[in-house]
Amino acid sequence: MRRPASPHPSAATRRPGAPARPRRRLHLRTVPARIRALTAVVLVAVAALFGTASWAIGNARTGLEVIGHDAGPQVMVTGDLFFALSDMDAQVATVLLLGRDHRLGRGRAAALERYEQRRSEANRALLQAAQLAGDDPIERRTVQAVLDGLGRYERLAGQAMQLDQEPQYAHPAGRPSPRVLELYRQAGELMKLELLPQAYNLTLESGSIVRKTYESKHWSVRAGRVGVLAAGLAVVAALLVLQWYLARRFRRLLNPALVLATLGVLAVTLPAAGLLDSLAGRLQSAKRDGFDSVLALSRARAISNSAYADESRYLLDPARADTYEQVYFDKSQAILYLDAERTKSLTDYHAGVGPAVERFVTGGRAQVDFLGFFGDQARRAEPGTSRARALAEVLTGYRAFQEGDRRLRELVAAGRPAEALAQHLQADAFERYDAALVRLAEQHRTAFTGAIADGDRRLRGWHVALPGACAVIAVLVLLGVRPRLAEYR
Repeated sequence: MRRPASPHPSAATRRPGAPARPRRRLHLRTVPARIRALTAVVLVAVAALFGTASWAIGNARTGLEVIGHDAGPQVMVTGDLFFALSDMDAQVATVLLLGRDHRLGRGRAAALERYEQRRSEANRALLQAAQLAGDDPIERRTVQAVLDGLGRYERLAGQAMQLDQEPQYAHPAGRPSPRVLELYRQAGELMKLELLPQAYNLTLESGSIVRKTYESKHWSVRAGRVGVLAAGLAVVAALLVLQWYLARRFRRLLNPALVLATLGVLAVTLPAAGLLDSLAGRLQSAKRDGFDSVLALSRARAISNSAYADESRYLLDPARADTYEQVYFDKSQAILYLDAERTKSLTDYHAGVGPAVERFVTGGRAQVDFLGFFGDQARRAEPGTSRARALAEVLTGYRAFQEGDRRLRELVAAGRPAEALAQHLQADAFERYDAALVRLAEQHRTAFTGAIADGDRRLRGWHVALPGACAVIAVLVLLGVRPRLAEYR
């Protein structure tokens, strides 16, 4: 008869009710187990380094793509559209103001040519906006609404200009016939109440995408840089612990493969952190120095052009002269805002704009006491830079334009509308101001494209180099511990 198996000695000596000690803990008491555990920690840290760097670089790439190649350019296109539409209306007002005196100022032919040029630019901008809108239904509907409205505007404006040349409606330079004036009022209200707000809506929709993308991706890139440095430090620390353990256990000073792995981690971490810092700077430069300024200056130019057209309307339609004067004042305040307590009328504005500009030109941004589009630009202008000089040129031109407007209204008030009309149609001061504004905007546009191009260039190759380098580091770690583990087989 077989004797019953005796209980395990450990079971015999265990106190009743005492929990069994997990045998799993015994695994780390052996040297191979400890080496494997330390190796696993190193590999997990390498994976964390790769994941953090990939995430941050991916966010930077997305930010550059949206701001530099997608929504950002779309906003600039819609800014060009806004200007083209406003200038179309300005040229119609000029054509009607000339009447049968075709050679006054730049002449009727030049105004018609510019009208056609702006119409082509508007159509081209709408086509680009439609292409950039992609499958977005809201933006595509807005583009279609602008196209439909533009067609209606062209019909009304065309009828007004054609009727103005009919013998029964012919008139000298100045106020056209009531019938022509009524058609132009309809066209102008369509432009003011529908087309320009819809064009601005396109800007707002894409601009919101740019703003949200920038805020999200810029933060992610900055956070990713910190994460990469932390992950890299963790990998180096884990490698040093593994190196120390192997040196202590096997009486070897250095493990060549682990030394190379440590150098590899440093070679990945430091350039990746530097890249992310650089990309955050490029995103900021593209958004603040480029995109924001181009958009603001584009708006300022369109509003300035519309304000110049309000001078035409002021002369063209005396019955609404007070309305056009107030609209001109409101637009001037949007461009360069003076303190409302001291600037309650256009006369006050004319008196205050010259000294305000002079303080900036002589004292720089420390002396800026105005707001509006130009106030924002003046506060960002670094003294002594080409942008500060270009902005000073713009503000000097704006001051001259406002001085011309003051003289024009004084001539009208003095009962000399013909002289006021001749001065307005000459438009030298406005054209110099507009040209300076274009040059300043071009500097910021160059900064925008340069920042995006530099960011794209810096990203090249990282989609291959980063995973490749991390894989090499992992292989070096495994090669470093393999001979030591082999000694225990």
